[in-house]
Amino acid sequence: MRALLPVLFLLALVASPTQAEEASPNAIENPAWFKNSFLDLREDQAEAKKSGKRLLLYFHQDGCPYCKELIQVNFADKAIADHTRRHFDVIALNLWGDREVIGLDGKATTEKQFAAALKVQFTPTLLFLDEGGKPALRLNGFYPPQKFRAALDYVSGRQEGKTAFADYLKGVSAAPSTGLLHDEPFFIQPPYLLQRNVKPAAKPLAVLFEQKHCAGCDEMHAIGLKEPETRQLMEKFEVVRLNLFGKAPLVAPDGRKLTEAEWGRALKVAYTPTLVFFDQQGREIFRVEAYLKTFHLQSSLDYVASGAYRTQPNFQRFIQTRADELRAKGIEVDIWK
Repeated sequence: MRALLPVLFLLALVASPTQAEEASPNAIENPAWFKNSFLDLREDQAEAKKSGKRLLLYFHQDGCPYCKELIQVNFADKAIADHTRRHFDVIALNLWGDREVIGLDGKATTEKQFAAALKVQFTPTLLFLDEGGKPALRLNGFYPPQKFRAALDYVSGRQEGKTAFADYLKGVSAAPSTGLLHDEPFFIQPPYLLQRNVKPAAKPLAVLFEQKHCAGCDEMHAIGLKEPETRQLMEKFEVVRLNLFGKAPLVAPDGRKLTEAEWGRALKVAYTPTLVFFDQQGREIFRVEAYLKTFHLQSSLDYVASGAYRTQPNFQRFIQTRADELRAKGIEVDIWK
């Protein structure tokens, strides 16, 4: 028995590589059917391809309310879970993790370095890879069940080479909504003359893409954009609201003359609401591609308005620091409001 103990110990170490790190008290338990990977993505990619599946990389972090929604709402839906298991091998990667990852290029790195190289700014971020290991679709942030199922159908159906994801989503039954485009007093009114590559503007530009049938847009206008702090932050921007599928003409920050829909496609905007930020010279500097609750919406505005994006390339680090600073001042922070 003593002779067997070292062998059993080694087997225990390699049997479950994802359990090598100490469990966090704020960890969100992933479904048991997620792939138990050694994080050599070359092997994972080959195995997925051999079984007729595609690889899905899921970036998460402990205590993330949007990750919790993904796991406990989307993946708690049996139809969504079954469809995902049938068509994808899902590998969970910790945004701040130190486990070794071997990329498709054969280079060794860590989870957090791998996430940084892919410019992961939000959790959850889901990266769907095609059979050649190239991105078929990327979801930055939480997508509600109907739109998430549409994303699964889009990638499993190999639609990425046939139609843009934004156009594909138009055919998806939307959640109940008002069917209205909401106005706000701080929105720029047409004509939309947004050019700033010749003459720099006084303020950064915030471009909000919406559409009429958008429950997330309704909630954002009813709650997030009504908060006094949000409105104070909005004063630091030029803000324009565009219809993702609209025909109104505009002059883009780089001087191109397009319609709302044409510019949305050029920017590869696929989801509403999406908020795209440009600096005073017309360069895109940051974007939010999924609906955010109030604290995260305000944090994204503050991230750009304060210029923090210049010195802190990781938005999640900025959010954590901002929350800590507010709490130190005695201000209650609820990231799910």
